[in-house]
Amino acid sequence: MTDVLTTPSASDTPEPTKSTLLAKYVALPAAFRWMILAAFGVLLLSTVQTFGGDDTTVLTDPGTSGAMLRFAVPILLAGLGGLFSERAGIVNIGLEGMMVLGTWFGAWGTVNFGSPWAGILCAAAGGALGGLLHAVATVSFGVDHIISGVAINILAPGMARFMSDQVFSDWQGGSITQSPRAGGLPKINVPVLSGNDGLLANIDDADIFFISDLAGVLEGFVTQLSLYTVIAFALVPLSGWMLWRTRIGLRIRICGERPEAGESLGVDIYKHKYIGVIISGAMAGLAGGFIAMELSNVFREGQTQGRGFIGLAALIFGNWRPAGLAVGSLLFGYPFVLALRDSEGLGTHSLLLVIAIALFGMLAWSIKQQKRTDAIIAGVLASGTLIWWLMTDRAPNWLPNTMPYATVLLVLLFMSQNLRMPAADGQIYRKGGA
Repeated sequence: MTDVLTTPSASDTPEPTKSTLLAKYVALPAAFRWMILAAFGVLLLSTVQTFGGDDTTVLTDPGTSGAMLRFAVPILLAGLGGLFSERAGIVNIGLEGMMVLGTWFGAWGTVNFGSPWAGILCAAAGGALGGLLHAVATVSFGVDHIISGVAINILAPGMARFMSDQVFSDWQGGSITQSPRAGGLPKINVPVLSGNDGLLANIDDADIFFISDLAGVLEGFVTQLSLYTVIAFALVPLSGWMLWRTRIGLRIRICGERPEAGESLGVDIYKHKYIGVIISGAMAGLAGGFIAMELSNVFREGQTQGRGFIGLAALIFGNWRPAGLAVGSLLFGYPFVLALRDSEGLGTHSLLLVIAIALFGMLAWSIKQQKRTDAIIAGVLASGTLIWWLMTDRAPNWLPNTMPYATVLLVLLFMSQNLRMPAADGQIYRKGGA
């Protein structure tokens, strides 16, 4: 009797848990997961570059990765702007217009005060003014978020043209469409790692499969690195800390999740929505300032080129998280740089093979997860891309410009069940539920 009472039955015995690589990967912090994915991305590029037959080294060249880092900064900062706004429950498609204000004020501050640091502050202030306008319209007056954002995107270029006519037209080297030359922040080389005799350059010259390519990519990240770029990427962990580790961040996030619950606990929802949207505008302004001060060294009409919308795309790709957003901005900046540096089109053509392999990987994953529809779509797209690569010698010029948006569509198509936007994002909130 004692044995019967003390011996657990089969139903009481817990089933053994299987320790898999996938489970260990999921348990890692988000930043480490994205780093592993980035390493796999470089491995894929290295494989295609070595065995793809296009005879190109531009895919992992230090110059390509360094330019990618610079092109990613405006997308990253615009995406961070979208992060703060949408975490506060406000959709901000007016990021593009706020970036335009940032380009103008960044150039004006640099030239007027003779300091790029002043230009950075003015760029942030100019974008914040656009954010304040968006907050007044959406939070105080309950204007539809999309309508308000579109209005700002239309208004900002007109304001910039008017201000240029009033200010830059009277300055030497300026006109109604552009500012005098505006310099950026100093550039640095990371000791030991960068330079012709640096550690990464020596590893790159060793021509070791994957290892040398990874060193080449990292070399571009630490060579001639602008302090503006350092500030931009430092804002990624800072934004994560602020939103998930501080009281004000918790209150901003509750505005985008359950504003009624926050109101019942005494949170001033209007106030924190304003804070989120104004920070959003400041981030977008910094993005515009980078374009004017670092990429162009001058304010010029039309120079944002839709990067505000690409920043929103990177935000969705990163699942409304700073680390994923940073990876998305690098990914979306890559094809633009490749198109600029690859005059013969070989690197862009190789990118078609990279896309095909990634889609075949998605096909295998969908089959393993028993997602029949996803598997069929991935198989069709992968086969079509592979045939495209086999049948052509050069990729079309329009491919790099469409890749960021195509990537977002693919992410939404295959990973939508893992994406979670803030629950109250885009909803009109009225105090007291009125």
